[in-house]
Amino acid sequence: MSQANIQFSRPDGANCAAYLAKASGSGRSGVVVLQEWWGLNTQICSVVDRFAAAGYTALAPDLFHGKLARDRNEAGHLMDGLDFLAATYQDIRGAVAHLRAAGCSKVAVMGFCMGGALTVASAARLPEVDAAVCYYGIPPLEIADPANIRIPFQGHFATRDTWCTPAAAAQLEASMRAAGQTPELFHYEGEHAFFNKTRTDAYDPQLAELSWTRTLDFLGRALGGAGA
Repeated sequence: MSQANIQFSRPDGANCAAYLAKASGSGRSGVVVLQEWWGLNTQICSVVDRFAAAGYTALAPDLFHGKLARDRNEAGHLMDGLDFLAATYQDIRGAVAHLRAAGCSKVAVMGFCMGGALTVASAARLPEVDAAVCYYGIPPLEIADPANIRIPFQGHFATRDTWCTPAAAAQLEASMRAAGQTPELFHYEGEHAFFNKTRTDAYDPQLAELSWTRTLDFLGRALGGAGA
């Protein structure tokens, strides 16, 4: 596995910083990893590394362009100031294109919290994305209608989540199924951010590992395997 901080070109010609990890083997399938509202921090980079260790070439774009939140108030301010559609059509689309140019024949998008909401937006709006895995994040309907998703989709939601609520997860599923889609959704008896090992108030190692196993299984099926 090799790791590097890089810059890639967005569709508009601007550069976006990112953290890249390449699998030791072929790594012919790629995963774009989308950050939580804290920014591109060590937790997100560790997820990129885990994907590379599993055989995927993985890339996390810096959606806040160099800014990291030190507390919830700052995180909320950064998220509220993010243009979700610009992030989808420029940063995320550029990240997908970078992985394809690097030799990835198929590319998935996945993310957590804010990144989960952007995963839904990417799945609904970017035809070049091959699969999507959302962790406890759903955007407003004007950002993305889940009924427009036409790719393999997996979601991980928490029953005690007060931000991405069980009702919101149920509505996402209902919208997708009404449109003839078959999302693969899981609901965990846990808190929002149960995957984030730096969140001692929410992290659940058993749920995190179970969801990770399910994520890798799903991506193996949706992308044809890490080396596909």
